[in-house]
Amino acid sequence: MTDTGIGGITTFEVLAQRKVGTLSNLRRWPVSSIIILGLFALAAVGAPWIAPDDPYGGELADRHIPPMFFGGTAQNLLGTDHLGRDVLSRLIHGARISMLVALVALGFGGVFGTILGLISGYFGGLVDEIIMRIVDIKFSLPLILIALALTIIWGASLQLLLGLLAFLIWGSFARQVRGEVLVLKEMDYVKLAKVAGASTPRIIYKHIFPGAMNTMVVVATFQVGSVILAEASLSFLGAGIPPPTPSWGSMVASGRLYISTAWWVSLVPGLAIALIVMAFTLLGDWLRDRVDPRLRQL
Repeated sequence: MTDTGIGGITTFEVLAQRKVGTLSNLRRWPVSSIIILGLFALAAVGAPWIAPDDPYGGELADRHIPPMFFGGTAQNLLGTDHLGRDVLSRLIHGARISMLVALVALGFGGVFGTILGLISGYFGGLVDEIIMRIVDIKFSLPLILIALALTIIWGASLQLLLGLLAFLIWGSFARQVRGEVLVLKEMDYVKLAKVAGASTPRIIYKHIFPGAMNTMVVVATFQVGSVILAEASLSFLGAGIPPPTPSWGSMVASGRLYISTAWWVSLVPGLAIALIVMAFTLLGDWLRDRVDPRLRQL
């Protein structure tokens, strides 16, 4: 005999409803992105303690040891590269480099682009025209060619890479924030602040800037993946992090000559780059849906 609950609902139906409710709640949160980004942050912060081996040192006698599940040993879970260095240790330390580059580039590029976007959208007219034309010029410049030219002139360095990446993303912040400000400055509370005699800096900082914060957060989330991908691309071309510092892009580049015999050297960091970029993209989509009231009602 089947147990019945309140209103004649069976125990099986109650459990099924709870399961559906749990799955519905999980869909409301970017669970996969949170897990991937949590592991990424853990590796970046705890690299000196988590990494099983020295990411810089290796023995040539241990070169190209395959991963453990493909005939290797437990001492080198993801194998070794052409210099005998542990791939897992370099992958973990490379996460620290990627996080550092992303945070610094977002800090400088995001702040600069946001300031220009606030000024452009609020003042309009000639100021807006000049700033937006500068943004258009910025988007028309080939970053890779500029990076290669500057690397030839000054040599590859972390400072040069950070400057290039900040230059890469500031235009997106300026354009998105400017569009948000054009709407916010027509709101009644902003007009009342002007009537009350509030100064222009106070109106921008106290009344308009908070309203543009949601847009900034969403843009920043999308740009993190772009920055990590750009860093990997520049490091692959030799215009990024100089060796022997481990970065995912340089790891892919160092293994490209051995792709037929030691595929794991390039494949492992390549998969890490793809996962991180995907996680930040999904998180950005979720944040956009959450902060936009029109999308939240769908």
